[in-house]
Amino acid sequence: MLSDRCPDCESQNENTSDVSRRRFLKTAAATAAVATLPRIIVAGDEPKPTSENLVKKLYDSLTPEQKSEVCFDWDYKDDRGVLRTHVSNNWNITDTAWNVGGKHFTSDQQGIIEALFWGLYNPEWHDRLRKQLQDDAGGYGKAQTIALFGTPGSDKFEFVMTGRHLTIRCDGNTTSNVAFGGPIFYGHAASGFNEPADHTGNVYWHQALKANGLFKMLDGKQRDKALIATAPHESQVGFRGKAEDIPGLPVSELTADQKTHAQDILKTLLEPYRSSDQDEARKCLEAKGGLDQCRLAFYKSGDLGNDGVWDNWRLEGPAFVWHYRGTPHVHVWVNIADDSTLPLNAKG
Repeated sequence: MLSDRCPDCESQNENTSDVSRRRFLKTAAATAAVATLPRIIVAGDEPKPTSENLVKKLYDSLTPEQKSEVCFDWDYKDDRGVLRTHVSNNWNITDTAWNVGGKHFTSDQQGIIEALFWGLYNPEWHDRLRKQLQDDAGGYGKAQTIALFGTPGSDKFEFVMTGRHLTIRCDGNTTSNVAFGGPIFYGHAASGFNEPADHTGNVYWHQALKANGLFKMLDGKQRDKALIATAPHESQVGFRGKAEDIPGLPVSELTADQKTHAQDILKTLLEPYRSSDQDEARKCLEAKGGLDQCRLAFYKSGDLGNDGVWDNWRLEGPAFVWHYRGTPHVHVWVNIADDSTLPLNAKG
């Protein structure tokens, strides 16, 4: 059986109050600078989202040496496969010496990267994300790395940032058929590697509680379909393609009030991200039949505290996978598209 332990996934906390204060001041300056950026007009006279503007601004500022380290052709491959599409629970897409808060980027470039990063998220989530980054990586800028693929500002480009419990992308919707620019990952080990049953302080545990709220609404027959003995390995989030091949309880069989709760689960899952990425994820889901074509599964395996609050669960459709692993701490893998034939390049 594959282990659920994540390699090198131990907390790297340290006292970074002085660094955090300086970084806060720098981020505030970078955010203010964003407001003065010129609008970049595309077809239909619509401005690109701010983070996409910043990808272009960052790319244009890079020296040849910097580009040689963090810029790649669209389908560049290494021993991980097509690097642009790779996703994992704890990894660096480029050399750790090139971390986003390190000496290889100027202070202006660091400010651009940081403003770009925060622009990918719902502002109401920024404080929770800061906590996650602090708990898991000693804070923002300590251990995150980036890569740029294609040519920002063209019809194909993508920015990727990675680290412990982090894979996030920015592509200006130039990556065909997928939400978020491709598969993403998030997680949190708020109380150490092995969290207690109530996941004290975990910024993502409320998502599992929302899903468990629906389980409590199910009748006996529905629970029999929804509750499965053993979870698949967390990184197995490739598309199955047909609803009938997906284990679990079909959302189409839920009652009206249960379906309303299922929509609330989806809303809760998407809430951390900027509105344009939320919209794209919903558009992809609807293209494959919406939530009615999805199934919800809860797994007996890994039930922390044996309390019947299912730590491991999954919402899955023909081209939609949101896999939540809460044992021994939270790992979440997300893969959404409007084409179920797309391959997955994931490792956990």
